[in-house]
Amino acid sequence: MLVIRQTTKVGCMQTSSGPAARRTAYERLRDLVLTDPAIQGTFLTEGDLVKRFGLSRTPIREALIMLASDGLVDLIPHRGAYIRPSDDREIRETMEVRQMIELETARQILASGEAPIAAMDDLYQQQVELPVADDTIPDFISLDQRFHAAMVDAAGNRVLSDIYTRLRVKHVRFGISATWTSADRPAQVLEEHSQILESLRSGDAEATTNAICEHITQTQNLLLSR
Repeated sequence: MLVIRQTTKVGCMQTSSGPAARRTAYERLRDLVLTDPAIQGTFLTEGDLVKRFGLSRTPIREALIMLASDGLVDLIPHRGAYIRPSDDREIRETMEVRQMIELETARQILASGEAPIAAMDDLYQQQVELPVADDTIPDFISLDQRFHAAMVDAAGNRVLSDIYTRLRVKHVRFGISATWTSADRPAQVLEEHSQILESLRSGDAEATTNAICEHITQTQNLLLSR
């Protein structure tokens, strides 16, 4: 059955419904929540978001529900969407799970000889070449996440990859927060990624373990020092 989606404009606001509008609203709201640490601890209301993004209420409401399922907002009746700041416990527990997954998958790919050196090196080079500025931090962190995900996915364990993927939103949020906390962090990340890459390239399991633990520990320490 053919479904025709109608779109009209009222003033500067585009009113539309359907998956495309919902996806647009979700991506814009997610980017707002992930890339602006200043809004943590505040409320977002449907009315404010309608004005801010020029979208109608239905996709905004649906996008907020999706963000709530991601754990990025809490929906409070008659108040709006609360951007819950990450507390120390959440940071420690998330980084602990991340470290467990990365260490196990690194062990597996070293044992099998399937370390994705070329893919990880390509992502690393993209990070090196990316000019670091306020408006490129999200891109830098996205490359960071893909660098680590390439290693995790190479192990071929779909359950571990699925768990790691579900951590992605927090990974990005924490990475951006850590980068905002320290202007030196991007350069440190590049050095830490270089150590991970070289240890995998050489097949040195102990060096790989140390490099991964150092990288995650440095990020965690920055987040806990905010």
